[in-house]
Amino acid sequence: MILKIAWRNLWRNKRRSIIIQSSVVVGVAAIILLDSLSNGMLVQMLNNQINTSVAHIQIHKKGFKDNKLVKNFIKDPEKVKSVIDTNSHVKAYSERVVSFGLISSATNSSGVYINGIDPERESKVSIMHTFIKRGNYISGSGGEEQILREIVLGEKLADKLNVDIGDKVVLLSNTPDGSIGSDLFRVSGIFKTFSSEIDNSLIYIPLKSAQHLLEIGNNIHEIAVILDDYKLADKVKRDIQKNLNGDYEVLSYSDNLPLLVIQLDFYKQSAYIITVIVSIALIFGIINTMLMAVMERIREFGVLKSIGMKNSKLFLMILTEAFILGVAGAIVGAFVAVLIYLPLSHTGIDFSIFAASLESFGVGAIIYPVLLIENVINTLITIPFVAALGAIYPAYRAIKLEPVYALRYV
Repeated sequence: MILKIAWRNLWRNKRRSIIIQSSVVVGVAAIILLDSLSNGMLVQMLNNQINTSVAHIQIHKKGFKDNKLVKNFIKDPEKVKSVIDTNSHVKAYSERVVSFGLISSATNSSGVYINGIDPERESKVSIMHTFIKRGNYISGSGGEEQILREIVLGEKLADKLNVDIGDKVVLLSNTPDGSIGSDLFRVSGIFKTFSSEIDNSLIYIPLKSAQHLLEIGNNIHEIAVILDDYKLADKVKRDIQKNLNGDYEVLSYSDNLPLLVIQLDFYKQSAYIITVIVSIALIFGIINTMLMAVMERIREFGVLKSIGMKNSKLFLMILTEAFILGVAGAIVGAFVAVLIYLPLSHTGIDFSIFAASLESFGVGAIIYPVLLIENVINTLITIPFVAALGAIYPAYRAIKLEPVYALRYV
C-alpha cells in the first residue's frame, strides 16, 4: 500500500520528480564513466607492459631477476621448453638474451637494455613489431652476416644518437669472462611506442647476434610465455615450477610488475571512495529537493495525520518516494553510461594534449575505457539507498508537523 501511494505521489509533481531523477542519472553516469576511464588507463598500462616485454610468465636461472649477470643463463633450456610444451594453457613462448650495454653512433652514446630475440617466435609473444614507424622489423632471414648487422631501436634513442634507417651503430656489452664484446650494426627499423622509457632505452637485435656479442654460445637468459588467459598466470606458474628443480625461477607478470598490480588493487578500493564522494554530493541535492517537496505538501500531510496515518507510515512513505526515484535514476543513469561507454570502448578517448605525460606512465595518448560489471552493480545497489538516506531529514520534518497547524498552513 505504501509503495502504491508513494508511486502516485511522485507523479503528482512531475517537474520536481524529473529534477531529482535527473540529478541521480547524472551522478550515476558520472560514477560509472569515471570508473571505466580510470580502470581502462590502469589495464592499458598493465597490458602494454605484458604485450611488449614482460609477458604473462618469465623463466630464468634462479636469481637472475635480482642479479642480471651475463653468465646467469638458463641451464638446459630444452628441458624448460619440454615442460612448457606439456601445459595446455601456453599459447606461445619465445627465447631471449637480455643484457645491459652501451650503444654508440658517430655523434653520441647511450646506455641501453639489449634484447636478443627470435623475430618469428617473438611476434607471437610481443607486439613490438607493430610499433615500427620507419624501416623494418628484424627479418631473421638471410645470411649470418646480414643477421649480425640488424638492429631496431626507439625513436627517442635514434634522435639522441642522431641516426636514421641505414646508419651504423656500435653496441658494447660485458661478456661472462669480464671482457667487452662489441659489434657493428646497421639500423633496420625505428619504433615509437606508448612509453618514452621504452623508446629511449630498449634495442632489439637477432638472437644469434646477441649470443655472438655476449660470447655465450647458444645459451639464453629468458623464456617469455604467453597464455590463453592472463588470469591463469599464477596457476600455470606453479605448475611449471613444480616440474622444474630449484635451478630455475618462474615469475608471473604480478611478480615482475608488483607496483602496477598494487595500483590495480588500489583502484578497485578507490572506486568505492569515489562512489561515496559522489553519493555525499547527491545526498545534499536530494535533501534540498525533498525538503522543498515536504514544504509544498504540508496541508496534505496534515490531512493524512488527522485521518489517523501513523508517523512511521508517513516517514516510510517519503523514504519510499526517494528510494523509487533512486532506483529509477540509477537504472537510467547506468543505461546512459553504457550507451556512452560502448562507442568510446572502440574509438578510445584522445588525450594527445597530455601525450608526453601519459607516455611517462607507459600509457598511450588514446585511452580505452574498461567497464567492470562489479562497478555497475555496486553503483546500482548504493545509489537508491543513498537517495533514501537523503530523504531522512525531510521525512523527519514531515512527521513533526502538528495536524492543526498543517491544515491551516497556506
